[in-house]
Amino acid sequence: MHCEDGFAIVYFLLILRMRDCYTIIISCGSVFQTEAREEGIYMYADYHVHTYYSDDSDYPMEQLIRDAIGMGLSEICFTDHVDYGIKQDWIDQSDVYHPEEKATLPMMNVKYPAYHAEINRMRNKYAGKIVIREGMEFGIQVHTIPQYQKLFDSYPFDFILLSCHQVEDKEFWTQDFQNNKTQREYNRKYYEEILEVIRKYKEYSVLGHLDMITRYDMAGSYPFENVKDLVAEILKQAIKDGKGIEINTSSHRYGLNDLTPSRQIVRLYRDLGGTVITIGSDAHKQEHLGAYIKETVEELKRMGFSSICTFEKMKPIFHRL
Repeated sequence: MHCEDGFAIVYFLLILRMRDCYTIIISCGSVFQTEAREEGIYMYADYHVHTYYSDDSDYPMEQLIRDAIGMGLSEICFTDHVDYGIKQDWIDQSDVYHPEEKATLPMMNVKYPAYHAEINRMRNKYAGKIVIREGMEFGIQVHTIPQYQKLFDSYPFDFILLSCHQVEDKEFWTQDFQNNKTQREYNRKYYEEILEVIRKYKEYSVLGHLDMITRYDMAGSYPFENVKDLVAEILKQAIKDGKGIEINTSSHRYGLNDLTPSRQIVRLYRDLGGTVITIGSDAHKQEHLGAYIKETVEELKRMGFSSICTFEKMKPIFHRL
C-alpha cells in the first residue's frame, strides 16, 4: 500500500496515548484524534473576559471585540458571571438587553437569551477577523449544582470556567466567609468545597483562578503545605476527568507576588500529568484585556509546558508553545 493522488493507503497504524486522548498516526502522515486535537503553534487568545452582561462590568461586548482585534488577539472566549446562591436570574428572559437596567436591580446573573443572541450576531459580523467562543464562568457551590446543570443543558457552550466565588453563600471579597473562622478553617473549607463540587459536577472545562482565596486572605500568606493535600486531590480529580486549569493573569493587577494559581500549584499540576491549560486576563474593562498573556506563555515554557489550549464545543484544542 502507498500514498498517491492525495489518498492515504496505510502501511501500518501506530496507536499511542497523547494528552489524554488516543491518536492514530497513519504512515502517510494523516492524524485522527478521538477527543482533543492539536492545531499548530501558539495562538494569542484570551479565555477569560467579562462584558456588561456581568454584574461587575460595564464593558460593551462589541467594543471588547473591536479592542481585541486592535491588539492582535486571534481568539476570545466570553466568560460572564453566573453565581447562583447570591445572584438572581432575570425575570424577563427575552433576547433584548438594556445593561443600564442593572443599576435598578439586585445582583443579577447573565441575561442568558440576550447573551447567546449577541454572541451569535458578533460571530457573524466579525467572522474572519477573530474567533469568538461562547463560555461562562460558573461560580459553583455544592448546593447550587442542579441550577448549573440546567443552565449548561440549555445552551451550546464552547467553554466553562468552574470557579469558587462563595462558600455557604458568603463572599470572600467582603470577608463574610472568612469572618469568625481561623485562617486554617477558611482556607481548607474553600478547597474542600471545590473538591466536593468537581466530584459531583463534570460539565466544565478548566478550574478558574484555583487559589483565589489567597487574594482575599487578610491574615497574610497561608503556607501551601497546609492545603497541599486538598489541592492535590482537586488536581488529580480534574486530570482524571480530562479537565484543566486556568492561569489567571489578574494576579499582576492585584499586586500578588505569584501567579494565579501559584507556581507551586501549576508545577504540581504538571507533575501529576496535567496538560490542559488556558490563559485568561479576567478582563472587566479595556485596560485588562489581553494583559500579561504573552508573559504567562513564557513562564509556562520555563516550567516545562509545551502547549496551551483553546476550546470548541467543550473540547480542548492544543496549540504548541
